[in-house]
Amino acid sequence: MRITALAGGIGGARFLRGLLAAEPAAQVTVIGNVGDDITLHGLRVCPDLDTVMYTLGGGIHEGQGWGRADETFSVAQELGAYGVGPDWFTLGDRDIATHLVRTQMLEAGYPLSAVTAALCTRWKPGVKLLPATDDRAETHVVVSDGEGRRAVHFQEYWVRLHAPAAESIAFVGAEQAKPAPGVLEAIAQADLILFPPSNPVVSIGAILAVPGIREALASSEGPVVGLSPIIGGAPVRGMADKVLAAVGVETSAAAVAEYYGADLLDGWLIHEGDAVQADRVRAAGIECRALPLLMTDTAATAAMATAALDLAARLGKK
Repeated sequence: MRITALAGGIGGARFLRGLLAAEPAAQVTVIGNVGDDITLHGLRVCPDLDTVMYTLGGGIHEGQGWGRADETFSVAQELGAYGVGPDWFTLGDRDIATHLVRTQMLEAGYPLSAVTAALCTRWKPGVKLLPATDDRAETHVVVSDGEGRRAVHFQEYWVRLHAPAAESIAFVGAEQAKPAPGVLEAIAQADLILFPPSNPVVSIGAILAVPGIREALASSEGPVVGLSPIIGGAPVRGMADKVLAAVGVETSAAAVAEYYGADLLDGWLIHEGDAVQADRVRAAGIECRALPLLMTDTAATAAMATAALDLAARLGKK
């Protein structure tokens, strides 16, 4: 079975771990979000790609869901002693090694997709991990606060500012970007496509902003099934409610399905506590099932993945 999944960071990575537990023989390709990517201290940092790689490769800090296990911060402490910022985004020593290798390869002319493949030879995540694009396409958020109205990089919005109300979202550079090699093929050749419970705006939405990807998904032969990141009118984690409001979407499982639209989604899984919204999703032309959607452990997540695969099997080819 060939499965293609679009994924952001923590939620996507943890879902993928459950998917591999549920279907260990599947050939899984992951199209990863690069909208969170940022350059810090001269190093190119790709948080979502690294979170997927570390999680599936056994190197993630399980408590945080991001960063390396058994991390130290000697370099960050030395930078602080020199008064070098930013002090709101801390890179761990082990993590810096990844960014050094990535930056050196990028500066040598290798595209991000080739760099990611090279990094994965160490971690062996069990999936083919592709960035959505090799081009720079960063997510920025417009906010208004004591510093005035301005657009800030998503990392500053989330890490430094702690996700205040967002006025709008901009995928800077996305309109000129092209899908990375293998992305469109992975969509076209997939037996089914999954949208894990990642942020629908700044994770999955940033991937869909790359021209050609949404169109490929809409015309794919394999069914597209998504899992709601919203339970009981709130995100399971993160700031999805803030960025959904910025694009005019209410924070509910049904509204997120409508936001993606029936041109993309064939099936949608919602939490059992939101079962009353199933008919609204079906009215939008998307098949819907309600079941437990909390990724409390790998077994629970594998059950979610199995439910998504079962729904896809029922839907069949388009």
